[in-house]
Amino acid sequence: MKPIEIHMFPCLRDNYGFLLHDAEAGVTAAVDTPEVGPILAALEDKGWRLTHILNTHHHHDHAGGNLAVKEATGCRIIGPRADAARIPGIDTEVGEGDEFLLGGHTVRVHDTPGHTRGHVVYHLPEDGVAFVGDTLFVMGCGRLFEGTPAQMWSSLQKLMSWPDDTRVYCAHEYTQDNARFALTVEPGNDALSRRARDVDKLRAANVPTIPTTMGIEKATNPFLRPMSDEIRRTVGLAGPSTAEAGLVEVFARTRALKDQF
Repeated sequence: MKPIEIHMFPCLRDNYGFLLHDAEAGVTAAVDTPEVGPILAALEDKGWRLTHILNTHHHHDHAGGNLAVKEATGCRIIGPRADAARIPGIDTEVGEGDEFLLGGHTVRVHDTPGHTRGHVVYHLPEDGVAFVGDTLFVMGCGRLFEGTPAQMWSSLQKLMSWPDDTRVYCAHEYTQDNARFALTVEPGNDALSRRARDVDKLRAANVPTIPTTMGIEKATNPFLRPMSDEIRRTVGLAGPSTAEAGLVEVFARTRALKDQF
């Protein structure tokens, strides 16, 4: 079986849209609907017929185009069971542990509350890719609009269990700002410093910083690194600890610093 084809394109001010295509099955899915025009233009440009929308969460820059895209294409909408009432046009509700086929490709669903109460991510393990919406960003994570630090840390741990070479597609180009913040909490992280320089070069050339990999994120993303001694000192919780409550508190303080950054 051929790997699933992924087409990424800009939407709105800093969103990305994604089309997933299985040519053998004639199946195409859009991950979220940030902006109708670019989605329909991308479909026309590729010559693909949209069969599914995979919604990660209810925010307007992720589900706001659902009804217009569904009307234009006749596609089916898959979205989080925990937030189905806020997903326009939803046909199929999914949640933690669910699997479905997109053509010949297995998609696993994980509940990742934190950014919103009903966020989900879509992991295609056989293809080594995942679409994480606003749960994880390159060197960042989503704001906790509806969830708690404990919920978000638990959600992020699900992503951290994936193989390091998993390619992760997040929904926004926030990377330069995230890198600047990350360097304020872990300036001694050489991998982070190198990554920040690479990101500056990419953005200077107007090249996306997405996808990332879980291995890169575990080495450079402060929100995946509450066990770091340097981060612990930065947030005022010096001293080694692997206790879950301690990691959640470090994560919470790091997120609070980012909110004020």
